[in-house]
Amino acid sequence: MSEPRDDGGVAEQSRPEVERLLTVYREYMPTVAARWDPGNRGNAAILSELECRATAVLAAGGRVPLDGESVLDVGCGYGHFLGVLASLGADPSRLHGIDLVPERVEAARHRHPGIDFRVGNGAELLFEDGAFDLVLLFSVFTSILDPAMRRGLAAEVTRVLRVGGAILWYDFRYDSPRNPNVRGVGRAEIDRHFPGWPRRLETMPLLPPLARRLGPLTPTLYRALGAVPLLRSHYIGLLERPAEPARG
Repeated sequence: MSEPRDDGGVAEQSRPEVERLLTVYREYMPTVAARWDPGNRGNAAILSELECRATAVLAAGGRVPLDGESVLDVGCGYGHFLGVLASLGADPSRLHGIDLVPERVEAARHRHPGIDFRVGNGAELLFEDGAFDLVLLFSVFTSILDPAMRRGLAAEVTRVLRVGGAILWYDFRYDSPRNPNVRGVGRAEIDRHFPGWPRRLETMPLLPPLARRLGPLTPTLYRALGAVPLLRSHYIGLLERPAEPARG
């Protein structure tokens, strides 16, 4: 893979939004950790479904096996999904993750020592053009409230993704009525950021606040309620980067 480039730090125009995100993440990290307790049956069902669906989406798009593929996870958190890709046969030395929060990056390095994790801003990626075959965007756009930073992130992801490469997308399609720090991303906005990109989007999982309340009925009710389209909170799918149109 190409060596990372050095553009001199966080883009000035995204700095206020980066500072806001860091403040929000650090304030809510204990709350989020408690909310996503893996001992909760609904949380476990969501994670299991996400891992299965993500694997199926990659397979349907002809993206597996992953050996030899260069992958970037933007907003990688604690590195869980890069670890999943490694378990599917991806070469850890070709897996890269960035996250704004240094504490998350340090934890990811500890959990997955063979994978490259860095502190970084998705709107200013320090990698060469066309460096990656696959980019993961899991719950990233929904956390960014500044339209300019969303546009910058889309432009940077496009730049570092090779022609014919793909984004594995997973993000909220609804606003959260209880959390003003997230904003849903619908199909129209996805199309604005990645115009002309072939895409296959599905909906999942069961609304997390509902799933967490199912308790011992989770094995029965999670799937039944999740069959109702309006109760599915996210889009998941592949966005494929097309060749640039020829210029006359």
